[in-house]
Amino acid sequence: MSARSEEYTLGVEEEYQIVDPETREVRAEGGQDVVERAQEALDEKAAPEILASQLETMSPVCSTLAEVRAELLRLRREASEAAAKEGRRIAAASTHPFSHWQDQQVTPKKRYRNIMEEYQRLAEELLAFGFHVHVGLSDREAAVQVMNRLRVWLAPMLALSANSPFWLGADTGYASYRMQVWGRLPSAGQPAPFESLEEYDTLVKALVASGVVAEPTKIYWDIRLSEHAETIEFRIMDVCSSVDEVVALAGLSRALVRTCHEQAEREEPYPKARPELVRAAHWRASRDGLDAELVDLEAGRAVPARGMIEKLLAFARPALEESGDWEEVSSLACETLEQGNGATRQRRAYERTGRLQDVVDMLIQETAAEGTGST
Repeated sequence: MSARSEEYTLGVEEEYQIVDPETREVRAEGGQDVVERAQEALDEKAAPEILASQLETMSPVCSTLAEVRAELLRLRREASEAAAKEGRRIAAASTHPFSHWQDQQVTPKKRYRNIMEEYQRLAEELLAFGFHVHVGLSDREAAVQVMNRLRVWLAPMLALSANSPFWLGADTGYASYRMQVWGRLPSAGQPAPFESLEEYDTLVKALVASGVVAEPTKIYWDIRLSEHAETIEFRIMDVCSSVDEVVALAGLSRALVRTCHEQAEREEPYPKARPELVRAAHWRASRDGLDAELVDLEAGRAVPARGMIEKLLAFARPALEESGDWEEVSSLACETLEQGNGATRQRRAYERTGRLQDVVDMLIQETAAEGTGST
C-alpha cells in the first residue's frame, strides 16, 4: 500500500438511543448508568451526549473496512451489554418514533448546559442522533479543496443513510427528519466553497467572534475539518441501524475524499453549485430519500434516485477498486437501493402492525445484528 493510501484512514462515531424495553421510549432514567458501564468496557471509546438518553461511541482509527466492521460490531455489542445490565436497550436511528423532546433531560455537564442556554428551544427539541465518518487527510489546505468538491455528493449520501421518518408519534413525510430538526441551528448546513484554508479559518473565527458559536467545535456543518484530528468529517448522514449500511457509507466517504483529493492535486475544475441549490438538494434527499428523485448538482436538475446513486458509485469506483473495497461497497449500496434504506424499513414495520413500538423493536434488533458483509 502506498503512503498516499495510508493517509485515508477511517473513524466512525455513532450516537445511540437508550431505550426502555417495556415502554420502548428513550428514557433519561438509568441513562447515566448505561454510559458509565459502557465507559468501563470501552474506556475513551464511549461518552455521554447532550441528552441523558444518548450514548456515543467512537471507533479507533481504522485502515480497512474489515477493521471498521469489526470495531462497529464490538462497540455495538459492548454498548448493548452495558444497556442490558441496566435494564435498557440500544437502538441506532436518527430520531425516535414517538418519544417527546419535552420528556428528556440534559446531561449535567457545563458544555451541554451552555448549548441549551445558547440555542434555547432549538436545542431543547434536538432529540436527534448523529453518525459521523472521519477520513484522514493531513494537509488541511488540500482538505479545504476536497471539501469544495465533496459538496455535490453529500445529498446522495444522506439519501442512502436516511433513517428518521417518524417524529412525536407521526410519519413526518420525510425520510430524514433529523436534517430538518438539526438544520435549524445557525451553524448547520453547508457553506459555500472556500478559496483557501485561510478563508476557511477566517470564517470560523468570525462565527466565533459573532457570538453565534462559542467555539469552532460547535460549528455543525454537513462536512467540516475536524478541530481535534487531521480529518475531514462527514456529518450529513443519519444513524444507520444496519452495520452493513455503516460500512458502505464509510467506504464511500473514504473513496470520495481520495477521488476529490487526487482531482484537486491535478487542479481539475469542479462544479461550484450555488448554496441555494445545495440546500435544495439536501432538502430533497431529506424528504424523499431513495423513493423519488434527487438533485444532480453537477447537471443542475432532478434525476431518479437510483441514477444519482449509480453516478456516485461510478465517480468513487476507481478509488474503491484501489483500496479493494469496490465489490463490497457497491453490492451493499445496491442492496440498499433494492431493499430500501432505514426509513423504508421503519415504515414497512409500522405498516405491518400499526404499532410504533414494533418499529423500535425492529431498530433494536437491527442494531444488535452482526451484518452480512463479505469482510
